[in-house]
Amino acid sequence: MIRIRAGAPCRALLPARVRNRAPRGIPRLLRQVERKRARRALTLGLPTVWGAFAITYKLACPLAQQEGMGARIVSSAVFFAVGTGLILHVRRALLRELRQIREVAGAAQNVLLRPLPPRIEGLALAAGRLSASRGASVGGDLYEVAATDHGVRVIMGDVRGHGLAAIATVAAVLGSFREAAHDEAELPHVLRRLERALARHLRERSRAEHPASGAAAPDSPLAEEFVTVLLLEIGQDGELSALNCGHPWPHLLSGHAQPLADGEPLPPLGPFPLPAELPVLHIGKLLPGEVLVLHTDGMEDARDAAGAFFPLRDALADAARVPPVSPQSLIRSVYTELLRHTGKLPADDAALLVLRNDRKRVPRQQSEPGRRARTMS
Repeated sequence: MIRIRAGAPCRALLPARVRNRAPRGIPRLLRQVERKRARRALTLGLPTVWGAFAITYKLACPLAQQEGMGARIVSSAVFFAVGTGLILHVRRALLRELRQIREVAGAAQNVLLRPLPPRIEGLALAAGRLSASRGASVGGDLYEVAATDHGVRVIMGDVRGHGLAAIATVAAVLGSFREAAHDEAELPHVLRRLERALARHLRERSRAEHPASGAAAPDSPLAEEFVTVLLLEIGQDGELSALNCGHPWPHLLSGHAQPLADGEPLPPLGPFPLPAELPVLHIGKLLPGEVLVLHTDGMEDARDAAGAFFPLRDALADAARVPPVSPQSLIRSVYTELLRHTGKLPADDAALLVLRNDRKRVPRQQSEPGRRARTMS
């Protein structure tokens, strides 16, 4: 057994034969650990040194015992210098810790709502999100795109509320989708998996927030929690199949912005159980060169100082006026218009997901004789 002596060098923790045979990466790692321990010792040691210097000056220096004006000025200057050094040292340490916290938070948020690849199964992708909580990049909006054996499956959702309080619910729904999208052959089964995952999450929250556990009263009762969800499946021929639980319908950009609405959506997940039958809606086709835009209601509900809503459809049409439409450029253009319209961060989270069909050919369907498949240049 190796005993760790306080203050022992990190290299001494390894036996001699291991140190001699260690790969090149291990000495580098040990040096990094030693530097980190040295910085920590410096962080704790400097305030102690400054404090000891101030006390020693006050008790042992003859000048500090004098009552003359010159002696008082010198003593004040000494204590001012010591105090300023302490403040600067504490400020530097706090800024370093804040940077580390931001790095960890950014990494955690990117794991939760991970960046999408630029292309999946012949579809060009881009996504944007704007959190209503300052300092957070993830709030109550969620999205994911998965290439599966059953087609490209897409989820766009919005948890009630916004900011950090909704992140746990986002994690529960997204985690379930990432598994169910590959496991379930039928889109309704994916939706039922999401419903069960949300119900489990709400039950666990209910136990954690019960007064008997000593927790404070929640900001929003669990009875009011819900999640709007739009599930899409894009087939190889561009066919769009959807299940919509209270979410805004997507827009198809093909020279203009056209909402793809087909009937009344189902109620959001959470307050009521899903009906026994979940008919899949076929809402059209995504032909080569065309662009599909999914969004959360924070985009449409954003208002300016006069209370006017953001004209999302007009902003999409303007951004898609000159083909070919770049998903990244469309994201930047729409968010620029949104911030110009509101003049500040919106009151709710706002997410946008753009998919462009870059597949070469889509066979023409007999049901659409006037619509020809186009070929990308």
